[in-house]
Amino acid sequence: MAGVAAKVVAADDIGIPTDQDEIPAFTGADLSTKLKLLGCDVASFGVNQPKPDDEDVSTMSWNDCAGGIYRKLIFNKAGTKLRGGILVGDAGDYTKLHKLAMSGAELPENPAVLLTPTSARGQQEEEEEEIPMDANAMICSCNDVSRGTIAAAVAELGVEGANLAAVKKCTRAGTGCGGCEPQVKSILGQELEKLGGSLSNHLCEHFPYSRQELMAKIRLEENLSDVDSFEKIIAKYGSGDGCENCKPVVASILASLVNDMILDEGRDALQDTNDRALANMQRGGTYSVVPRVPGGELTPDQLIALGETAKKFNLYTKITGAQRVDLFGAAKYQLPDIWEDLGKAGLESGHAYGKALRTVKSCVGSTWCRYGVQDSVSFAVKVENRYKGIRSPHKMKSAVSGCIRECAEAQGKDFGMIATENGYNLYVGGNGGANPVHAELLASDIDEETVLKYLDRYIMYYILTAEKLERTAPWQRKLPSGKNGGGPIEHLKEVIIEDSLGICDELDRRMQHLVDTYHDEWAEVVKDPEKRKKFKQFVNTDENQTRQETIEFVDMRGQLRPADWPADGQAQTNWKAPDTDVFSRSEKSWIKVGETTDFPVNAASAILYGDTQLAVFNNQKKGEWYTTQNMCPHKQAFVLSQGIVGDSNGTPKVACPLHKKTFSLETGNELDGDLQILTFDTKVEGNDVLVYLPAVDEVDAILGTKGLRVLKSDCINLAEDAIKVKLASERKAKVPKTMLMAKKEDTQD
Repeated sequence: MAGVAAKVVAADDIGIPTDQDEIPAFTGADLSTKLKLLGCDVASFGVNQPKPDDEDVSTMSWNDCAGGIYRKLIFNKAGTKLRGGILVGDAGDYTKLHKLAMSGAELPENPAVLLTPTSARGQQEEEEEEIPMDANAMICSCNDVSRGTIAAAVAELGVEGANLAAVKKCTRAGTGCGGCEPQVKSILGQELEKLGGSLSNHLCEHFPYSRQELMAKIRLEENLSDVDSFEKIIAKYGSGDGCENCKPVVASILASLVNDMILDEGRDALQDTNDRALANMQRGGTYSVVPRVPGGELTPDQLIALGETAKKFNLYTKITGAQRVDLFGAAKYQLPDIWEDLGKAGLESGHAYGKALRTVKSCVGSTWCRYGVQDSVSFAVKVENRYKGIRSPHKMKSAVSGCIRECAEAQGKDFGMIATENGYNLYVGGNGGANPVHAELLASDIDEETVLKYLDRYIMYYILTAEKLERTAPWQRKLPSGKNGGGPIEHLKEVIIEDSLGICDELDRRMQHLVDTYHDEWAEVVKDPEKRKKFKQFVNTDENQTRQETIEFVDMRGQLRPADWPADGQAQTNWKAPDTDVFSRSEKSWIKVGETTDFPVNAASAILYGDTQLAVFNNQKKGEWYTTQNMCPHKQAFVLSQGIVGDSNGTPKVACPLHKKTFSLETGNELDGDLQILTFDTKVEGNDVLVYLPAVDEVDAILGTKGLRVLKSDCINLAEDAIKVKLASERKAKVPKTMLMAKKEDTQD
């Protein structure tokens, strides 16, 4: 039976002829692994237990009883190849040793050098994410891009022309889901080194500094009021208008140092996709609502309030992996009303939208569990309430476990505490995700106040010195080694506990300022009519287009969710107008769409024209106004008015908030691709903002929301959904009630 199955699999799935005398056999799998058991690194790889009749074996052992380190490496008899090994107590060079063993390559150095643990060499082995060296290795599965394709593009662009944006444009690598962008960037750096160049660490074309360098310059300013806005910072340290890369970084730096409301005084135009709406943008342009649940603790009344709110607004509900309740499917204009209801139950913003502390997860601890040795829930609530809302280079997660059983998984968090009989063990620098990292022990058996003191300094040290979108784990790994060769964790002990750099007073002071200036951002919006206006769907009308009008919602186990997006290249993606100048022969009029004060500075707002959503951009820095379709052609989502406005080499642009595709506001061309958006001339007369538009029915025929609504794939009928433009005599234009029409002009100014 097994033989028959093997032949079927060989013939049907692998394509191996079955008329061979021998059927290919399974020869085994790589069982190498690296683990941490009760705080101790252990690893094994390759041939770690040679069979008794294996004669091609020689071994070397290292047994450090005092340091708790044991290592055994197995070589071939000649000592020229590493075959396997066992590592206990120090597995810092596991990746290097595993690669040597599995490749079967000749050893590049004396075998005895490999035996010495990294801690005994006075260095810390950096185990970075492995980047495939094979030219055929797939890097971007979204767009089928191999390493060889990226390398060839770098070679063609040359040292001067090769940068991340150029490589992405040439190869399309990293332009899909974005998950491969770190690998693309690493390959770019490696290939540039081969050409004698190096990868720039500049934020973008507007700032010749990394985030760490820019933070240092702003932090050291004698008078912070000289650099308390993006305009002042770019005037002093940069050039141009900024972009979707540098604006959120500056916004984060200002929030970390000043901590004013992020939507005030034009700062909302700097915020990335989620921060601008104080909610996570989801598929189709809807948003999720995530209240804070400190320590995972909710009262029955709060649970009832969550359920009632979800029913009132027909939201999809789910318990998250961080012990919170997530409400999905809210339109942006609904968010203030939703939060008003939740606020009445005592629920605050959970900052799930920000690069900030997300949650402090906890087990029930000694309050209920028979094994708990400390009240982990109360301490988790205390920790979360101290650090809530603090902006950082990337998101932070934490946990408190009530005993050594570690039910809250504290050692897989940016910082975590595990209860002991004498207090808590404090771990730092861990994370889950695509590349899990185990946190390292910073201090043992310390009380709660000491934990908070060390955390204040650790978090602020991270905020001041990390790079853009750098989690604590890679940041910590790049820190210098301690004085005694104990690696980055020893360096952190020296800085945080011993104050070796003399900065603890500054770290304490800055953290206390952030704690003292905390504000619930949603509570601020709910009580302020001017802030609530920022969430209005269209500036020129009180009408709304519901979420179901922009994307179809389908039932899933009794709840509604948006229909799946089709894959790129299929129908309802990469939309293109019938003609790039589709309205060239249309009769147009100057239409008043609002007053200048209705539109935020250096940002955009949506207007409704018939059934069409348009985005109006107020580029105050250049003194220019632009109008485009509000729909991003990539996934047909009506979101461009929520994108960040900036420039690229002087060309004004907007970045789609969903996938960061950028479009020229002058021509509508995608700057790094071949998509196109339609643009319309715009001018200001007095305080009136006017857009030069064809008749409503003509615009609706091309850009109307009903015609561009994303449907589930089995509902698409290309013949039935074809654009049909009514005759002029049949048209009945529907214009928003508050829209004023200017006198038609025969010629354009």
